[in-house]
Amino acid sequence: MSVPYLAHAADQQQIEWIGGGRMSVLFDAQSTAGQLSVLRSHLPQGAAAPVHVHSDEDEMFIVLKGSAVFWAGDQRYELSDGGVAFLPRHVPHAYHFTSDVDLLTLCTPAGIEAFFRAAGWDVSQPKPDGWALTPAAMATAAAAHGQKILGPPLGPGDMIPAPSLG
Repeated sequence: MSVPYLAHAADQQQIEWIGGGRMSVLFDAQSTAGQLSVLRSHLPQGAAAPVHVHSDEDEMFIVLKGSAVFWAGDQRYELSDGGVAFLPRHVPHAYHFTSDVDLLTLCTPAGIEAFFRAAGWDVSQPKPDGWALTPAAMATAAAAHGQKILGPPLGPGDMIPAPSLG
């Protein structure tokens, strides 16, 4: 049974993410009885996710402000303010931000936040010298949380390589 959950912005976990951006965990598995994860990210131009695939959740994005390129399978889409993307589980995908972005990410069911927490850095904790979000850290966290990294981040004009599409 779900129970109500309410939180102030100051209560939301902040995670350092790709490109030195910041991700806020708005709703996680614990707060939604496993039904939904919602994250809000402020990411810099040029930040990009490696080509990857999820086995456990569908991922949805709402570009609140900014512009990005999203890939889903063999399709490439350019989105800007108000654009949306639905990336179902088992479909290889990636994204590249072509401007600074303010972005909402919704995932069903919940749980993807465990990946972000494992790979990123909780900014409420002191950061160790030399800490960085590396491809190796992302791959380790992905493998532990139902994802697989299929290739490096793409440039805005690239396409997902055929071998990554299965």
